[in-house]
This record gives sequence, C-alpha cells and structure tokens, in this order.
Amino acid sequence: MKRKVTKAIFPVAGLGTRFLPATKSVPKEIMTLVDRPLIQYAIDEARAAGIKEFIFVTSRGKGALEDYFDEAPQLEQSLRKSNKTELLEILKSTNMESGAIAYIRQHKALGLGHAVWCARRLIANEPFAVILPDDVIAAETPCLQQMVEAYEENGGNIVAAMEVPPEKASSYGVLDIKEDMGSVVSVRGMVEKPAPGEEPSNLAVIGRYILTPNVLSNLNKMKSGANGEIQLTDAIAAEIDAGRDVFGYRFRGQRFDCGSKAGFLQATVSFGLSRPELRDELAQYLREIVALDKAAE
Repeated sequence: MKRKVTKAIFPVAGLGTRFLPATKSVPKEIMTLVDRPLIQYAIDEARAAGIKEFIFVTSRGKGALEDYFDEAPQLEQSLRKSNKTELLEILKSTNMESGAIAYIRQHKALGLGHAVWCARRLIANEPFAVILPDDVIAAETPCLQQMVEAYEENGGNIVAAMEVPPEKASSYGVLDIKEDMGSVVSVRGMVEKPAPGEEPSNLAVIGRYILTPNVLSNLNKMKSGANGEIQLTDAIAAEIDAGRDVFGYRFRGQRFDCGSKAGFLQATVSFGLSRPELRDELAQYLREIVALDKAAE
C-alpha cells in the first residue's frame, strides 16, 4: 500500500539577487503578489494537497520568513478591538500550528539537490513533495493536489512538466519521453539545461515534485553536476537508471516564473485581474496604457 504524501520541502535559501535592492532586507519569498507573499501561495497549495508537515530549507537572513508564520498577538488584539473580523480571519490563515513547521539551514548554496538533501532526516522513509515558491501556479485544482492524485494512481516519482518553446529549453531540466499517456508521461531520461538543439523534447520540469525516499539515497552519492551544483534532476534520473518509475505530469493551470522580474509583474497583473474587487479598475488602467501605446506608434 502506497504511503500518503504528508511532508513537503520548501527550498528557500536563495539570496534573491535578481530582486536587489529589495532582497537586501526582505527575503524574496515574502515579497507580495497582490497582497499575499509568494510563500503563502505555496503553503496554501500544499495544504490543499493534504500536506501536514512543512519543512523550510533556509539560510542566514531569513528571519522575517520564520516570523511570518508566527502568531501576532498585538496585531490580532488591535483587529479584534476594531471589530475587523474579516482581516482577523485572513491573518489566522497565515498562522501555522506549533510543530507543523521545521526550519533547516543550508549553509552553502550547493544547488537544489543539496537543499532537498539537507532535509533528509525529517523525511526519513516516506514519499515527500518539493515545492519551489518561485513557481506560482494559477489553477482551478491546485497543481500539487493534481499531482498527489496522479501519484495515488501511478506511484513512482512524479515531476510537474510543461511545454516550453524549444529555444527556452536550455534554461530547464527537460524530459526524454518513453511513453506519452496524455497528462502523464513515462520518462526515459532527464537532461538538466541541455545545450541548444540537443533537448530531447520540449517538456520542461518546473518546481513541483513528488519523490520517493530513494531519491534522498541517490543524493547521498551525488557529485556536483551542471553549474557545479548538486542537481535534483540527476538524483531523479538515477531512479530511471535503477529501473524505477519516473513520470512527468502535465498539470492543468498557468505557471508564472516569479524568480524573474518580468514573471513577477505578469503574475501581479494576472492575479490582480482575478480578484473581483480589483478587476475593473486594473483592467481599465491596462486598456488606457495599451491605447496610449497604440497612439504613440
């Protein structure tokens, strides 16, 4: 019988240099998309998928991230006094139960594989999820929930995948497909950041994974790969070499790369337009900008 996926690793140790100077004092993960930090979107997605234990792999200077999930008694008291019950409810949704969150330090930036490996003792011998908060996915059914359902049906290791233009494939881990079964594809191999023209497909891995504990054993033996980092892709590819199942999952939804400024701005506009109280005013503003642009041509 397959064990349920109840633990998730959130690698949040990166310095967020693309967002300097903001990230000099604010961890990138608590930069806001409309009115919620990136990390809140990741946590909400994990909760919807049945995750009960949240493991953050952090680094020096991430104290604000840890504080974000703590209770704020003074703020709560002030809202209660002012009878702002709606805001109080929103605030409560950001609190985490005692013991639900663990923080592990990654002392050296040695790659995503190394970040996941840092959490090995808390995972022990269970399947687990990995969520990269930079990848924000707008979906009717949250992406990780879709993947958990696919895992319950297929087992093995599952990576979220999406079609990318061939010229962009060299920025991703790319799947070599053995059998395409629609939303699920069976994987023959994985190539991290292939050289242009050498990508085995245009199906790229993005920041959601459901992995078996074998992947942690593989990480124990890993040498550094692409960019001199310990690559998670290599540890998953080792599962294929060992004859174990790896699947790509074409999720339903739209992914925004909030690790880039352009992606963050696109996500802000998209999520803003999806909010009834903001939609009309924002849409009107965008129409005016487009009209000005056209007039200037």
